[in-house]
Amino acid sequence: MKVTRNQFVTREKLELARDLRRRMTPQEKTLWNSLRKDTLGALHFRRQQVIAGYVVDFYCASAKLAVEINGIVHLGTADYDRIRDGALSEMGIITLRISNNEVDRNLDGVLKKIAEQTSPLAPLPSGEGNRKGNR
Repeated sequence: MKVTRNQFVTREKLELARDLRRRMTPQEKTLWNSLRKDTLGALHFRRQQVIAGYVVDFYCASAKLAVEINGIVHLGTADYDRIRDGALSEMGIITLRISNNEVDRNLDGVLKKIAEQTSPLAPLPSGEGNRKGNR
C-alpha cells in the first residue's frame, strides 16, 4: 500500500486502515463516492490514510488537507482529536472536520468547503507560507 512519503507505518496501522476502509460509515461512503470521481478536479484523495501514526478519513497530499467526518464516535474523543490535529498541523496539514449531518443534508456544500480549502488562495494557518510554493 502506498503511504505518504518518508514515514514508517506499522503493520498494525496498515491493518487498521484496511479495516476502516471495509467498514466505512454511510457518510464516509457518500463523500468517498464524490471524491473518487474527481468531483474536485485533479485533486487526488486517499481514504483512511495513515499519517504520522494517525489514520485520517480522507487525505489530499497535494493540498496537505485531511478531511474528517465526525459522527457519534467522536463525541468522547475531543482530547485525542486535538492532539492529532496538532501533530498534523506541525507537518503543515490542515484538518477539516465535517459532521455526518452536513454530509447527509448538504453534500454539495461539503464539497464546496473542501474545494475552498484546497484552493491556492485558501487562507493558511498562521506561520504557513504561500500555498502555491508548498505544492
